[in-house]
Amino acid sequence: MEFTVVQGDIAEQRADVLVNAANTGLRMGSGVAGALRRRGGEALDRAAIDEGPVELGGVAVTDAFDLHADYVVHAAAMPAGGRATAGSIRDAAWNALTAADELGAESLVMPALGCGVAGFDLREGVGILLKEIDDFEPESLTDVRVIGYGEEEVAAIRDVASEFSEH
Repeated sequence: MEFTVVQGDIAEQRADVLVNAANTGLRMGSGVAGALRRRGGEALDRAAIDEGPVELGGVAVTDAFDLHADYVVHAAAMPAGGRATAGSIRDAAWNALTAADELGAESLVMPALGCGVAGFDLREGVGILLKEIDDFEPESLTDVRVIGYGEEEVAAIRDVASEFSEH
């Protein structure tokens, strides 16, 4: 499936689904989770915690509360206090896409799962993530955006994305 690469704060994006780079406990601490919690409100954090814990690579869906979205899909690419693996990134990405598609979502914004606080190499992790997106055959999703925050992160994502096609 096609995707685009965008730069910005995920908490300011407008989409049916925003994907949270979560840990298995689903407590929203720093990085992507912290940005979503600050904008979405403490109710978002409480809702996520109420859905947890989940298996490594698993997902949970909550309301988006004060975000410009209908849902947040919390994708657990890392264990609480641990590091992401290639398998956990692959599973979390695939499960997030599947959950969004099952919700009937048309648009989704996903960060580089497992590549921030979780410590996985950015280029390798983005390659795994983009392969899952590229291989996914959606029923409803038509607008999938991979987001990076800083210029260097976005440049790396775009560089890896160029291996799939022009994005």
